[in-house]
Amino acid sequence: MHGEPDELIPLKVLIAGGFGVGKTTLVRSLSEIPPFLTEQAMTAASIGVDDADAVPGKTTTTVAMDFGRMTVDESLILYLFGTPGQSRFWFMWDELARGAVGAVVLVDLRRVDDCFAAIDYFENRRLPFVVGVNRFPGADEYDQETVRDALALPPDCPLVWMDARDPESGSAALVALVEHALARTAVPR
Repeated sequence: MHGEPDELIPLKVLIAGGFGVGKTTLVRSLSEIPPFLTEQAMTAASIGVDDADAVPGKTTTTVAMDFGRMTVDESLILYLFGTPGQSRFWFMWDELARGAVGAVVLVDLRRVDDCFAAIDYFENRRLPFVVGVNRFPGADEYDQETVRDALALPPDCPLVWMDARDPESGSAALVALVEHALARTAVPR
């Protein structure tokens, strides 16, 4: 009927990356609802397992997932699922990834090795992803080509500079992801 709203399209998006890279911060900054967070205090059990020295001041960690919701317009809603960053929780990624349209892989250029597991995960599963360089100190010292080479990104993988604390910046990364996912579905494999 004329005048009725279009059918609502829900899209599941993952926010992934290494330990302490800003996944929970991004979900928190984008969610229009109070986000569901599974952050717990880091304990002595993480000594020797999590490299907390690389993230000064970090006292909590995600132990399951983060969840938030973002309405793009009257027909599109994004469900945001933040993955845990530590390898001991990676067993949950397969469940979180089921049905996802794609992922934003956050990167801290001070600890670039921490993002390779997430990039490999999505490449191996042929799930669209964009790389979001979170603007930690020193991030702006590198140009796009240097970062693309360091991460061995495929030429069609979007690379965006962003600040996980800034909703506008995070939204731009999500737009890049949705556009990338749509472009991939339009191209025959």
